[in-house]
Amino acid sequence: MNVAGLLVVIVAGIAVAGFAKRLDLQVPLVLVTIGAAASFLPGVPSVEIAPELMLGVVLPPLLYSAALNFSFTTFRRNISAILRLGVALVLVTALAVGFFADWLVPEFTLGAALVLGAVVAPPDAVAAVAVGRRLGLPARVMAILKGESLVNDAAALTLFALTTAAVTGRKIAIDSPVVFFLYEIVGGVLVGLAFAGLVRLVRSRIEDSPMETVLGLVLPFAAYLAAEEIHASGVLAVVAAGFVMGHSAGDESVATRIQERSVWPTVDLVLETFVFAYMGLQLKSVIEDVRADGLPVVHVFGYGLAVLGLVIVVRPAWIFVNMGRRHVTRSIARRPSDTWAGDRLNWRQNLVVSWAGMRGVVTLAAAAGVPLVTLAGDPFPGRGVIQAVAFTVAVGTLLIQGSTLPLLIRRLDLADPDEELRRAQQAAYAREISRVAAERSLRESLRDPPDSVATRDLAEVAEQVRRSMQARLAAERAEDAGEHEARVHKTGALFNRLRNQMLKEQRRALIAARDSGDLDDEVLRSVLEALDLEEAVAESRVQRERW
Repeated sequence: MNVAGLLVVIVAGIAVAGFAKRLDLQVPLVLVTIGAAASFLPGVPSVEIAPELMLGVVLPPLLYSAALNFSFTTFRRNISAILRLGVALVLVTALAVGFFADWLVPEFTLGAALVLGAVVAPPDAVAAVAVGRRLGLPARVMAILKGESLVNDAAALTLFALTTAAVTGRKIAIDSPVVFFLYEIVGGVLVGLAFAGLVRLVRSRIEDSPMETVLGLVLPFAAYLAAEEIHASGVLAVVAAGFVMGHSAGDESVATRIQERSVWPTVDLVLETFVFAYMGLQLKSVIEDVRADGLPVVHVFGYGLAVLGLVIVVRPAWIFVNMGRRHVTRSIARRPSDTWAGDRLNWRQNLVVSWAGMRGVVTLAAAAGVPLVTLAGDPFPGRGVIQAVAFTVAVGTLLIQGSTLPLLIRRLDLADPDEELRRAQQAAYAREISRVAAERSLRESLRDPPDSVATRDLAEVAEQVRRSMQARLAAERAEDAGEHEARVHKTGALFNRLRNQMLKEQRRALIAARDSGDLDDEVLRSVLEALDLEEAVAESRVQRERW
């Protein structure tokens, strides 16, 4: 696909996404549906992108952005549940689909069927997390879904490399699959840590926010490609780098932090929009490829629907079997419930996690990356069927599970009042830490004043700083009260709206003064920069309240 066509897809996808959001529709579903319909329009070219570009250009920034905004402490706290889903379930799904497809599809060998299993095994949590954030899923459910999406791609792509090598006869870097898997993990993590450390070192030596932001943008691509070059996991390299940079986010300058908070959501929007539009636009070309192979289209998509059903069933079966097993183990061990509470979800939360199994970019890219021929020169067995079934599973899970997930969340009423209380307590604790630190800083300044400043002047300035700090903390308390206490919710919401309205009015008045010639443009820009920061904080509060 040429660059012009790619840009058209992105621009059209963003336009469609904008209208879908305005109508309060699920953006991924709308993009896939419209993309599938558009693929049959006369004059619409076939959209084909090399799998290397999908995995090396689209995947790294999406993973990095997710890891950057995900607490490593939270990841470690939920590591048991994350690994059960992100590694064990990927393996179980790949084996179940592989043996089922080998029995079902005549064109498959067992090896080719296992390749299909590796292709459709990893879920993509983009749509599920977006829905969960909007509908208020508990923090631990969101953490498990995010954490799973950070590790399952690595497990699935490692399985994909092993199974394709077995079918084609190609040698892998390490003969032992277990050792190869461990090498992928350790090598990928070490590469990610090394590149993140290098970027942090360079950032600490420069004082240029745009350059620091560019280094952050380049990091996921560099980590991914470097890890893949030594046959380690590029996915884990990106995730490790994202965790390090996210954990050390306080080390950068304020300007860099503000820039990155705007840059990464923009990158995510562009890439996610493209991925879902691309999924839909594949429909016509998938059908044409099946026909070109001389296969009956209805039969092949029938295989796809059968595999889709299995994929949907395997996830809840695995989750609830594990839930029952842990319950039995706890009963036998006679351990108190609170000992195990941190390692399990209740059945409602597990039901939501089990239904959040939509497939995405890795499934499509891996399917496109199935080799054309083996080393012996024979056609790869069932390659066209693998691509058609992978497309059916990816789009089918998005349409079936993605369209019903919001209804499921609403019906189960998963809101956790204790979580809201904990969040309010943590916010109050953070404010107290800020207050104590500010008071300590002011006391130290008064104790050792600069020689050129009179003690009285310093005391007056310190008091002004103290009042400013107290006003900010009071504003935060009012906003948090509006968010966490039902009896003053309307007051808190009103506070946010009035402050936002005031800031916008200030902006309009300043611009009007500039337009009339009473205010210099250079002065306006410097004043607006300060207003922008304050308005960004106010707008983030309003957005959080809407969620």
